Amino acid sequence: MDGLGRLTLFLQVAEAGSFVAASRRLGISASAVGKGIARLEERLGVTLFRRTTRSLSLTDEGLLFLERCRRILSEIEAVELELERRATTPRGRLRVALPLVHHLLLPALAAFNAAHPGIELHLDFSDRLVDLVEEGFDVAIRTGPLADSRLKSRLIGRFRLILVAAPDYLARNGMPAGPDDLADHLCLHHRFAQTGRLEPWPVPETVPLPESVVATTVEALLHLVLAGRGITCLPDFTVAADLAAGRLVQVLPDKAVHDGVIQAVWPASRQASPRVRAFVDLLHDHLKT
Repeated sequence: MDGLGRLTLFLQVAEAGSFVAASRRLGISASAVGKGIARLEERLGVTLFRRTTRSLSLTDEGLLFLERCRRILSEIEAVELELERRATTPRGRLRVALPLVHHLLLPALAAFNAAHPGIELHLDFSDRLVDLVEEGFDVAIRTGPLADSRLKSRLIGRFRLILVAAPDYLARNGMPAGPDDLADHLCLHHRFAQTGRLEPWPVPETVPLPESVVATTVEALLHLVLAGRGITCLPDFTVAADLAAGRLVQVLPDKAVHDGVIQAVWPASRQASPRVRAFVDLLHDHLKT
């Protein structure tokens, strides 16, 4: 491991708080992380971490080394960004965290990959709200308002949450005339995998919505609603083709609609690299059409 690699290894362990957590970030084994730190300590002639069976903390020497490492790596990142700006074509790896909304994002991702073959795309699709700073992501795509002050953001698109059902389901069970009628229908809900909470429907909270089916993926709800198993609430872009083809019908179009936003976010502590700017620009241009 070279000098820069040793600094990066130490910084990851210091920020993650354990060898195991650092190993996940770096993609190597925890034992390799531990051996790397031991070799670094031997080379420096000081102990950088206090180790117990339950915790890992920095010594005074470790705190001093951490401060200098951050300064050195920050300078290296600044130089790399400056060199990238001078290059005509963005290159390098781009780690992106994305929600499970394939219908909307996959065409844009394919277009970005075709337009920027020099960028290595590492895509993490999940309903989990990742920590960009702690987990080392360059950029993430999120829906809803920004709640993390450590992040910068740019609006790249808008969507609507709407209620839909299959025509044969409505033929059997009738079309609800108002939100209160939903209490007598089969309701298919989306549950956020990370929090365990149900995604709210754009109806008054006083309406008792039956939990006929609960799923953690949009794809499952789309399949079930197309099969006539009930009414569900989905982003408009996931059902646009099915609505146009008559496979689905919007329910309560004037009484149950929620407007949402799609944002690209990245750590505020970093300047947006040419890779991030190119990615955000293309998604903005693609999603606004």
